[in-house]
Amino acid sequence: MARTPLLMGNWKMYKTVAEARSFAESLGQQSAALVDGVEYAICAPYTSLHVLRVMLPANVKVGAQNVYPQKEGAYTGEIAPGMLAEFGTRFVLAGHSERRMLFNESDQMVNHKVRAIAEAGMIPVLCVGENSSQKQDGITKEVVTGQVQQGLDGLSQEQVAQAVIAYEPVWAIGSGKTATPEDAQYVASEIRALVTDLFGAEAAASVRILYGGSVKPDNIASFVREADIDGALVGGASLEPSSFVEMAQALKGVI
Repeated sequence: MARTPLLMGNWKMYKTVAEARSFAESLGQQSAALVDGVEYAICAPYTSLHVLRVMLPANVKVGAQNVYPQKEGAYTGEIAPGMLAEFGTRFVLAGHSERRMLFNESDQMVNHKVRAIAEAGMIPVLCVGENSSQKQDGITKEVVTGQVQQGLDGLSQEQVAQAVIAYEPVWAIGSGKTATPEDAQYVASEIRALVTDLFGAEAAASVRILYGGSVKPDNIASFVREADIDGALVGGASLEPSSFVEMAQALKGVI
């Protein structure tokens, strides 16, 4: 089953509304260079979602970086899934390593978020990955598959088929270091094998698996060429329209 490649930017806590507007205007001027056959998305701060929804090219979807897994209530400072869906948000990240480390989000909380995102009609992007000590201890497979199993718990086969899983080795994020394409493919293949065991071959053939961790225009194609890697979740290199377009162009020969 053919899976549509996905190039997704994660802006983290960068860009004011004015800067987001400038980005969208510039990307719109370069939109003809975005390669057909690829799905594009920008996961932006909450404050910029509306302006991006209005101003981004039609083939670039809007994503959020976080959500609180309740429909409403006395949760001061939080954003509910329905509030994001109202903006036309297509994707929502869950379990990014920075949320796990800096805000102490447990696998259980990540699972609650994944389920709430799916139930609100949006696509969860489950982020998983090992840290440097886990890598050195040789337990990458156990760590990552454990995060996947707990993160997807309670979803239907149909929800899993539509979901996205982003493998981001924690030691590579923002470090300038990357996993080798072969190592990333090994982890992605183990993720897909686990999804097969848990949810069946059809869901496993449909779920998209991204690689993230210091992805740039000059290395993105080497990852997406791998059989089980369906795109990239990109941090710093997604902040400039020209870099985003360069990454899209780099995928031309591998889709």
